[in-house]
Amino acid sequence: MTKKEQQRHVIERDSLESLFDVLRHKGFDIVGPTVEDNAICYSSIDSSKDLPVGWTDVQSEGKYRIKKRQDNALFGYVVGPTSWKKFLFPPRIKLWEAKKSQKDFDIVENTDEVPSYAFLSVRACELQAIAIQDKIFLKGDHIDPIYKKRREKTLIIAVNCTEPKGTCFCVSMNTGPRASFGFDLSLTEIIEDEKHYFVVEVGSSKGEKILKDVSHRPVESSEIEQQNKLLEKAEREMGRVMDTQNIKELLYKNMEHPQWGDVAKRCLSCANCTLVCPTCFCSNVEDVTDLTGDHAQRVRTWDSCFTAEHSYIHGGNIRSSIKSRYRQWMTHKLASWQDQFDSSGCVGCGRCITWCPVGIDITKEVKAIEDIPPADVERE
Repeated sequence: MTKKEQQRHVIERDSLESLFDVLRHKGFDIVGPTVEDNAICYSSIDSSKDLPVGWTDVQSEGKYRIKKRQDNALFGYVVGPTSWKKFLFPPRIKLWEAKKSQKDFDIVENTDEVPSYAFLSVRACELQAIAIQDKIFLKGDHIDPIYKKRREKTLIIAVNCTEPKGTCFCVSMNTGPRASFGFDLSLTEIIEDEKHYFVVEVGSSKGEKILKDVSHRPVESSEIEQQNKLLEKAEREMGRVMDTQNIKELLYKNMEHPQWGDVAKRCLSCANCTLVCPTCFCSNVEDVTDLTGDHAQRVRTWDSCFTAEHSYIHGGNIRSSIKSRYRQWMTHKLASWQDQFDSSGCVGCGRCITWCPVGIDITKEVKAIEDIPPADVERE
Protein backbone atom coordinates (compact mmCIF):
# COMPACT_ATOMS: atom_id res chain seq x y z
CA MET A 1 0.00 0.00 0.00
CA THR A 2 1.02 3.61 -0.61
CA LYS A 3 1.28 6.04 2.31
CA LYS A 4 -2.07 7.56 1.30
CA GLU A 5 -3.72 4.13 1.20
CA GLN A 6 -2.35 3.37 4.66
CA GLN A 7 -4.34 6.37 5.93
CA ARG A 8 -7.59 4.68 4.93
CA HIS A 9 -9.72 2.64 7.29
CA VAL A 10 -13.06 0.83 7.29
CA ILE A 11 -16.20 1.43 9.30
CA GLU A 12 -18.65 -1.44 9.08
CA ARG A 13 -22.30 -0.58 8.48
CA ASP A 14 -23.24 -1.93 11.91
CA SER A 15 -20.66 0.39 13.50
CA LEU A 16 -21.74 3.59 11.77
CA GLU A 17 -24.02 4.51 14.64
CA SER A 18 -20.91 4.96 16.81
CA LEU A 19 -19.95 7.90 14.57
CA PHE A 20 -23.23 9.61 15.47
CA ASP A 21 -22.62 8.86 19.15
CA VAL A 22 -19.16 10.43 19.05
CA LEU A 23 -20.36 13.53 17.21
CA ARG A 24 -23.21 14.09 19.65
CA HIS A 25 -20.89 13.51 22.62
CA LYS A 26 -18.54 16.19 21.29
CA GLY A 27 -21.42 18.66 21.07
CA PHE A 28 -22.03 18.72 17.33
CA ASP A 29 -25.39 19.44 15.74
CA ILE A 30 -25.40 16.75 13.05
CA VAL A 31 -26.77 17.88 9.69
CA GLY A 32 -27.23 15.32 6.95
CA PRO A 33 -29.50 13.93 4.24
CA THR A 34 -33.01 12.84 5.12
CA VAL A 35 -36.27 12.28 3.26
CA GLU A 36 -38.35 15.42 3.59
CA ASP A 37 -41.24 16.68 1.43
CA ASN A 38 -40.67 13.94 -1.18
CA ALA A 39 -37.04 14.96 -1.64
CA ILE A 40 -33.69 14.20 -0.05
CA CYS A 41 -32.79 17.36 1.87
CA TYR A 42 -30.17 18.42 4.39
CA SER A 43 -31.58 18.81 7.88
CA SER A 44 -30.75 18.06 11.52
CA ILE A 45 -30.55 14.31 12.16
CA ASP A 46 -29.90 12.21 15.26
CA SER A 47 -28.91 8.76 14.00
CA SER A 48 -28.32 6.62 10.92
CA LYS A 49 -32.05 5.78 10.99
CA ASP A 50 -32.76 9.33 9.84
CA LEU A 51 -30.69 8.87 6.67
CA PRO A 52 -32.45 8.08 3.35
CA VAL A 53 -31.90 4.34 3.79
CA GLY A 54 -32.87 2.48 0.64
CA TRP A 55 -33.80 5.63 -1.30
CA THR A 56 -32.33 7.12 -4.46
CA ASP A 57 -33.17 10.04 -6.72
CA VAL A 58 -33.95 10.36 -10.43
CA GLN A 59 -33.04 13.69 -12.02
CA SER A 60 -33.34 15.24 -15.46
CA GLU A 61 -34.18 18.63 -16.96
CA GLY A 62 -36.85 20.16 -14.73
CA LYS A 63 -37.60 16.83 -13.06
CA TYR A 64 -36.79 15.30 -9.68
CA ARG A 65 -38.19 12.16 -8.07
CA ILE A 66 -37.13 9.80 -5.30
CA LYS A 67 -37.71 6.08 -5.48
CA LYS A 68 -36.83 2.95 -3.53
CA ARG A 69 -33.58 1.16 -4.27
CA GLN A 70 -32.97 -2.56 -4.46
CA ASP A 71 -30.60 -2.36 -1.47
CA ASN A 72 -30.25 -0.51 1.84
CA ALA A 73 -27.67 2.05 0.79
CA LEU A 74 -27.51 5.06 3.08
CA PHE A 75 -26.01 7.47 0.57
CA GLY A 76 -27.31 6.12 -2.75
CA TYR A 77 -28.37 9.49 -4.16
CA VAL A 78 -26.57 12.64 -5.34
CA VAL A 79 -27.74 16.14 -4.37
CA GLY A 80 -31.19 17.52 -3.66
CA PRO A 81 -32.75 21.01 -3.61
CA THR A 82 -30.90 22.20 -0.50
CA SER A 83 -27.18 22.86 -0.17
CA TRP A 84 -24.86 23.47 2.78
CA LYS A 85 -24.98 27.15 1.88
CA LYS A 86 -28.15 27.61 3.92
CA PHE A 87 -26.29 26.73 7.14
CA LEU A 88 -23.16 28.82 6.51
CA PHE A 89 -24.84 31.69 4.66
CA PRO A 90 -28.43 31.61 6.00
CA PRO A 91 -31.31 32.66 3.72
CA ARG A 92 -32.47 35.18 6.31
CA ILE A 93 -30.56 36.43 9.34
CA LYS A 94 -30.90 39.37 11.71
CA LEU A 95 -27.95 41.77 11.65
CA TRP A 96 -29.11 43.98 14.51
CA GLU A 97 -32.22 45.32 16.13
CA ALA A 98 -33.21 48.66 17.64
CA LYS A 99 -35.42 49.02 20.71
CA LYS A 100 -36.96 52.29 21.79
CA SER A 101 -35.74 53.64 25.11
CA GLN A 102 -36.90 56.69 27.07
CA LYS A 103 -34.88 59.15 25.00
CA ASP A 104 -33.63 57.28 21.95
CA PHE A 105 -33.19 53.83 20.40
CA ASP A 106 -30.77 51.25 21.76
CA ILE A 107 -28.97 49.26 19.06
CA VAL A 108 -28.48 45.58 19.90
CA GLU A 109 -26.13 43.52 17.74
CA ASN A 110 -27.10 39.97 16.85
CA THR A 111 -25.50 37.73 19.45
CA ASP A 112 -27.38 34.52 18.63
CA GLU A 113 -25.40 31.40 19.55
CA VAL A 114 -23.99 29.56 16.54
CA PRO A 115 -24.13 25.75 16.74
CA SER A 116 -21.14 23.53 16.09
CA TYR A 117 -22.21 21.77 12.90
CA ALA A 118 -21.11 18.35 11.69
CA PHE A 119 -21.99 18.20 7.99
CA LEU A 120 -22.49 14.55 6.98
CA SER A 121 -22.49 13.49 3.31
CA VAL A 122 -20.88 16.49 1.66
CA ARG A 123 -20.19 15.58 -1.97
CA ALA A 124 -17.01 16.50 -3.84
CA CYS A 125 -18.76 19.18 -5.91
CA GLU A 126 -20.12 20.66 -2.68
CA LEU A 127 -16.67 20.74 -1.11
CA GLN A 128 -15.61 22.88 -4.04
CA ALA A 129 -18.70 25.09 -3.55
CA ILE A 130 -17.81 25.63 0.11
CA ALA A 131 -14.22 26.45 -0.90
CA ILE A 132 -15.56 29.03 -3.36
CA GLN A 133 -17.73 30.67 -0.72
CA ASP A 134 -14.77 30.61 1.69
CA LYS A 135 -12.91 32.73 -0.84
CA ILE A 136 -15.86 35.10 -1.25
CA PHE A 137 -16.60 35.62 2.43
CA LEU A 138 -13.25 35.06 4.15
CA LYS A 139 -10.60 36.43 1.78
CA GLY A 140 -9.72 40.01 0.96
CA ASP A 141 -10.35 43.21 2.85
CA HIS A 142 -13.98 42.52 3.78
CA ILE A 143 -14.60 39.40 5.84
CA ASP A 144 -18.18 38.36 6.61
CA PRO A 145 -18.30 37.81 10.40
CA ILE A 146 -21.50 35.74 10.24
CA TYR A 147 -20.05 33.29 7.73
CA LYS A 148 -16.69 33.22 9.53
CA LYS A 149 -18.22 32.29 12.89
CA ARG A 150 -20.29 29.47 11.36
CA ARG A 151 -17.50 28.15 9.15
CA GLU A 152 -14.98 27.92 11.99
CA LYS A 153 -17.34 25.70 13.99
CA THR A 154 -18.08 23.25 11.18
CA LEU A 155 -16.80 19.68 10.83
CA ILE A 156 -17.11 18.20 7.34
CA ILE A 157 -17.65 14.50 6.64
CA ALA A 158 -17.65 13.94 2.90
CA VAL A 159 -19.21 11.03 1.02
CA ASN A 160 -17.83 10.11 -2.39
CA CYS A 161 -20.32 9.87 -5.25
CA THR A 162 -20.46 6.42 -6.84
CA GLU A 163 -23.77 6.82 -8.74
CA PRO A 164 -24.01 10.15 -10.61
CA LYS A 165 -27.42 11.17 -11.93
CA GLY A 166 -28.74 12.62 -15.16
CA THR A 167 -27.83 16.25 -14.50
CA CYS A 168 -24.35 15.75 -12.96
CA PHE A 169 -21.27 17.12 -14.75
CA CYS A 170 -18.68 17.46 -11.97
CA VAL A 171 -16.01 15.72 -14.07
CA SER A 172 -16.26 18.53 -16.64
CA MET A 173 -15.68 21.08 -13.88
CA ASN A 174 -12.85 19.04 -12.30
CA THR A 175 -14.70 18.95 -8.96
CA GLY A 176 -15.58 15.27 -8.48
CA PRO A 177 -16.75 12.61 -8.04
CA ARG A 178 -13.90 11.81 -5.58
CA ALA A 179 -13.46 14.15 -2.63
CA SER A 180 -9.82 15.22 -2.62
CA PHE A 181 -9.67 18.18 -0.22
CA GLY A 182 -11.65 20.25 2.24
CA PHE A 183 -12.94 17.44 4.46
CA ASP A 184 -12.15 16.17 7.94
CA LEU A 185 -13.32 12.63 7.12
CA SER A 186 -14.38 11.11 3.81
CA LEU A 187 -16.52 7.98 3.34
CA THR A 188 -17.07 5.73 0.36
CA GLU A 189 -20.08 3.45 0.77
CA ILE A 190 -19.56 -0.06 -0.63
CA ILE A 191 -22.19 -2.79 -0.88
CA GLU A 192 -21.10 -6.11 -2.38
CA ASP A 193 -22.62 -9.53 -1.79
CA GLU A 194 -23.34 -9.64 1.96
CA LYS A 195 -20.85 -6.91 2.80
CA HIS A 196 -21.79 -3.32 3.61
CA TYR A 197 -19.00 -1.03 4.76
CA PHE A 198 -17.43 2.41 4.37
CA VAL A 199 -13.85 3.12 3.33
CA VAL A 200 -12.75 6.10 5.43
CA GLU A 201 -10.07 8.65 4.58
CA VAL A 202 -8.77 11.15 7.14
CA GLY A 203 -8.40 14.72 5.92
CA SER A 204 -7.46 16.65 9.06
CA SER A 205 -6.31 16.34 12.65
CA LYS A 206 -9.91 17.04 13.74
CA GLY A 207 -11.10 14.12 11.64
CA GLU A 208 -8.36 11.88 13.02
CA LYS A 209 -9.47 12.61 16.59
CA ILE A 210 -13.08 11.81 15.72
CA LEU A 211 -12.14 8.51 14.05
CA LYS A 212 -10.13 7.36 17.08
CA ASP A 213 -13.35 7.17 19.08
CA VAL A 214 -15.33 5.43 16.33
CA SER A 215 -15.27 1.66 15.90
CA HIS A 216 -13.13 0.95 12.80
CA ARG A 217 -10.56 -1.46 11.40
CA PRO A 218 -7.66 -1.39 8.89
CA VAL A 219 -8.60 -1.37 5.23
CA GLU A 220 -7.76 -4.31 2.96
CA SER A 221 -6.21 -3.97 -0.49
CA SER A 222 -9.27 -5.53 -2.11
CA GLU A 223 -11.48 -2.90 -0.47
CA ILE A 224 -9.33 -0.06 -1.80
CA GLU A 225 -9.52 -1.67 -5.24
CA GLN A 226 -13.31 -1.82 -5.01
CA GLN A 227 -13.45 1.82 -3.95
CA ASN A 228 -11.35 2.88 -6.90
CA LYS A 229 -13.47 0.86 -9.32
CA LEU A 230 -16.66 2.52 -8.12
CA LEU A 231 -15.22 6.02 -8.43
CA GLU A 232 -13.74 5.34 -11.86
CA LYS A 233 -17.12 4.01 -12.98
CA ALA A 234 -18.80 7.16 -11.66
CA GLU A 235 -16.40 9.32 -13.68
CA ARG A 236 -17.51 7.53 -16.86
CA GLU A 237 -21.23 7.84 -16.13
CA MET A 238 -21.78 11.57 -15.83
CA GLY A 239 -25.22 12.64 -17.04
CA ARG A 240 -23.94 15.84 -18.65
CA VAL A 241 -20.76 17.23 -20.21
CA MET A 242 -19.60 20.83 -20.50
CA ASP A 243 -16.65 21.92 -22.61
CA THR A 244 -14.84 24.43 -20.37
CA GLN A 245 -11.82 25.02 -22.59
CA ASN A 246 -11.65 28.75 -23.36
CA ILE A 247 -15.20 29.14 -22.00
CA LYS A 248 -14.46 32.60 -20.59
CA GLU A 249 -13.32 33.92 -23.96
CA LEU A 250 -16.24 32.18 -25.69
CA LEU A 251 -18.84 33.98 -23.58
CA TYR A 252 -17.09 37.34 -23.63
CA LYS A 253 -17.00 37.23 -27.44
CA ASN A 254 -20.66 36.28 -27.76
CA MET A 255 -22.52 38.84 -25.67
CA GLU A 256 -24.88 39.46 -28.59
CA HIS A 257 -25.34 35.82 -29.61
CA PRO A 258 -28.92 34.92 -30.68
CA GLN A 259 -28.96 32.09 -28.12
CA TRP A 260 -29.51 34.66 -25.35
CA GLY A 261 -32.78 35.62 -26.99
CA ASP A 262 -33.77 31.99 -27.41
CA VAL A 263 -33.23 31.12 -23.75
CA ALA A 264 -35.02 34.31 -22.69
CA LYS A 265 -38.20 33.03 -24.38
CA ARG A 266 -38.12 30.00 -22.07
CA CYS A 267 -36.73 31.48 -18.85
CA LEU A 268 -39.33 32.48 -16.23
CA SER A 269 -36.84 34.62 -14.29
CA CYS A 270 -38.07 32.73 -11.21
CA ALA A 271 -34.60 32.62 -9.56
CA ASN A 272 -34.84 28.88 -8.80
CA CYS A 273 -31.38 28.28 -10.30
CA THR A 274 -29.72 30.83 -8.03
CA LEU A 275 -31.55 29.66 -4.91
CA VAL A 276 -30.52 26.01 -5.32
CA CYS A 277 -26.99 26.89 -6.50
CA PRO A 278 -24.40 26.17 -3.78
CA THR A 279 -22.17 29.10 -4.79
CA CYS A 280 -24.52 32.02 -5.61
CA PHE A 281 -24.11 34.68 -2.93
CA CYS A 282 -26.28 37.67 -3.87
CA SER A 283 -28.01 39.23 -0.88
CA ASN A 284 -30.21 42.14 0.07
CA VAL A 285 -30.53 44.12 3.30
CA GLU A 286 -33.98 45.08 4.59
CA ASP A 287 -35.12 47.29 7.47
CA VAL A 288 -38.37 46.18 9.12
CA THR A 289 -40.36 47.61 12.02
CA ASP A 290 -43.38 46.63 14.07
CA LEU A 291 -46.70 48.48 14.09
CA THR A 292 -45.91 50.32 17.34
CA GLY A 293 -42.75 51.86 15.97
CA ASP A 294 -40.90 50.84 19.14
CA HIS A 295 -38.89 48.06 17.59
CA ALA A 296 -36.97 47.68 14.31
CA GLN A 297 -34.62 45.15 12.75
CA ARG A 298 -32.12 45.06 9.95
CA VAL A 299 -32.01 41.66 8.24
CA ARG A 300 -29.98 40.15 5.43
CA THR A 301 -31.79 37.92 2.95
CA TRP A 302 -30.83 35.97 -0.12
CA ASP A 303 -31.35 37.79 -3.39
CA SER A 304 -30.93 36.88 -7.04
CA CYS A 305 -29.66 38.56 -10.20
CA PHE A 306 -32.86 37.28 -11.82
CA THR A 307 -35.04 39.73 -9.89
CA ALA A 308 -35.73 43.03 -11.63
CA GLU A 309 -34.88 45.01 -8.49
CA HIS A 310 -31.43 43.47 -8.13
CA SER A 311 -29.88 45.71 -10.79
CA TYR A 312 -31.74 48.85 -9.75
CA ILE A 313 -29.71 52.02 -9.38
CA HIS A 314 -30.69 55.68 -9.51
CA GLY A 315 -32.60 56.08 -12.74
CA GLY A 316 -33.86 52.53 -13.16
CA ASN A 317 -32.89 48.89 -13.69
CA ILE A 318 -29.71 48.12 -15.62
CA ARG A 319 -31.05 44.71 -16.67
CA SER A 320 -34.71 45.20 -17.41
CA SER A 321 -35.15 42.16 -19.69
CA ILE A 322 -34.99 38.44 -18.94
CA LYS A 323 -32.46 38.13 -21.74
CA SER A 324 -30.03 40.50 -20.03
CA ARG A 325 -30.54 38.87 -16.63
CA TYR A 326 -29.94 35.31 -17.87
CA ARG A 327 -26.88 36.48 -19.80
CA GLN A 328 -25.54 38.18 -16.67
CA TRP A 329 -26.07 35.05 -14.55
CA MET A 330 -24.45 32.58 -16.94
CA THR A 331 -21.62 34.86 -18.02
CA HIS A 332 -20.77 35.69 -14.41
CA LYS A 333 -21.00 32.07 -13.33
CA LEU A 334 -18.74 30.70 -16.07
CA ALA A 335 -16.59 33.65 -17.16
CA SER A 336 -16.30 36.84 -15.10
CA TRP A 337 -16.30 34.78 -11.89
CA GLN A 338 -12.87 33.58 -13.03
CA ASP A 339 -11.64 37.17 -13.20
CA GLN A 340 -13.21 37.97 -9.85
CA PHE A 341 -12.27 34.88 -7.82
CA ASP A 342 -9.78 32.89 -9.94
CA SER A 343 -12.16 29.96 -10.37
CA SER A 344 -15.38 29.04 -12.08
CA GLY A 345 -18.56 29.74 -10.16
CA CYS A 346 -20.03 26.42 -11.31
CA VAL A 347 -19.19 23.10 -9.64
CA GLY A 348 -21.20 20.80 -11.93
CA CYS A 349 -23.76 19.71 -9.32
CA GLY A 350 -26.61 20.02 -11.87
CA ARG A 351 -29.08 21.58 -9.44
CA CYS A 352 -29.87 24.51 -11.75
CA ILE A 353 -30.88 22.03 -14.48
CA THR A 354 -32.98 19.78 -12.26
CA TRP A 355 -34.85 22.56 -10.47
CA CYS A 356 -35.51 24.82 -13.44
CA PRO A 357 -39.32 24.64 -13.96
CA VAL A 358 -38.88 24.76 -17.74
CA GLY A 359 -35.81 22.52 -17.88
CA ILE A 360 -33.17 24.99 -19.08
CA ASP A 361 -29.84 23.18 -19.23
CA ILE A 362 -26.73 25.33 -18.77
CA THR A 363 -24.57 22.73 -20.52
CA LYS A 364 -26.80 22.88 -23.61
CA GLU A 365 -26.81 26.67 -23.60
CA VAL A 366 -22.99 26.71 -23.66
CA LYS A 367 -22.99 24.10 -26.45
CA ALA A 368 -25.44 26.17 -28.50
CA ILE A 369 -23.21 29.22 -28.27
CA GLU A 370 -20.25 27.08 -29.34
CA ASP A 371 -22.08 25.52 -32.29
CA ILE A 372 -24.29 28.28 -33.72
CA PRO A 373 -22.61 31.19 -35.53
CA PRO A 374 -23.61 34.47 -33.87
CA ALA A 375 -25.96 36.81 -35.75
CA ASP A 376 -25.84 40.59 -35.80
CA VAL A 377 -28.26 41.89 -33.21
CA GLU A 378 -28.62 45.22 -31.50
CA ARG A 379 -27.13 45.60 -28.04
CA GLU A 380 -29.67 46.20 -25.29
